[in-house]
Amino acid sequence: MKKGLSETCHRFFSVLSNPTRLAALETLMEGSMNVSQLAESLGQEQSMVSHNLRPLVRCRFVEVERRGKERLYSVNRDTLDPLFKLVEHHAESFCPSGGRCMERER
Repeated sequence: MKKGLSETCHRFFSVLSNPTRLAALETLMEGSMNVSQLAESLGQEQSMVSHNLRPLVRCRFVEVERRGKERLYSVNRDTLDPLFKLVEHHAESFCPSGGRCMERER
């Protein structure tokens, strides 16, 4: 890892560590949606989804396309396809407990 990259990594993963944001990304992997469609799909309030989309857009995990008054959100596949593939590979190869190894110790 490059020297000084730890702060960037911290910010990168902090944005992704929110369950609502991860659910939004997973849903958007299926295709572009506006915020109303995404909120309905996630079963959450539109304001909560909008609030959680902001950091994803700011960090360019999610892209926005304007169509008239509508905004369509889609994932940045250049970043997220390999990232999710890496996570899936790690979970399958190194987490035989089904991910319980990643739970917080109490």
